[in-house]
Amino acid sequence: MLKKEYFLPTITTTKPSDWQGKIKEIDQLSIDKLAVFPTCFKEKQRLELYGLLEQTKLKQIPFVHIRGDMSPKELDYLIKRWKAQVFNLHSPRQYPVLYNWDKYKKMIYIENTLLCFNQAELEEFAGICLDLSHLEQDKRTGSKRYNQAVELIKKYPIGCNHISGIAKKPEIVSEKGITEERYDAHYYRSLRQFDYLTKYPASYFAKFIAIELENPLEEQLRAIEYILKLKIKN
Repeated sequence: MLKKEYFLPTITTTKPSDWQGKIKEIDQLSIDKLAVFPTCFKEKQRLELYGLLEQTKLKQIPFVHIRGDMSPKELDYLIKRWKAQVFNLHSPRQYPVLYNWDKYKKMIYIENTLLCFNQAELEEFAGICLDLSHLEQDKRTGSKRYNQAVELIKKYPIGCNHISGIAKKPEIVSEKGITEERYDAHYYRSLRQFDYLTKYPASYFAKFIAIELENPLEEQLRAIEYILKLKIKN
């Protein structure tokens, strides 16, 4: 059974996400914990982000989407100051890790992205960060990534999730030289865009679920309430 405390509204940094506006919402909405995805920021911008968060009443950031140029000092800060418990990472084949992260690897889960999972990476790190919207994207387009992910889910633990919407019509998206039609959408316009989640069993959902949306936090909270009412398979 999904519990409300598993879900985290999220500050994303992909354009055109208004991350400063989301930070202002934290105190307005009395939010004491959320997820943070500083994945589009270099160190200077990340420091600005952390500084603004320090000025709010936020207590915890249990889940952070990290990137390969984050130093051990920065990860220590996220753990000690913000009580981070899990991290997720894109495949190091796509975005190389620049530091020795050996002491953090049991906290880091590899996300299903444009690349198929690499079992050696899943063995090296803690397991899978299952982005359910990416999984649905791969299912709809018949990508080989879908069947591979479903098989590996049986073998490796799912430590955290991303949830985004699924659009009615796909858009052409290019990333790292890969161009695809994509249904997964980081901005939702209708709560029905989350109905696809009923296709997946409760075992696919972890205890750390980030709502990966560019929508304001208030709209993300509305999405969480909607998702909690869906009939997820046991």
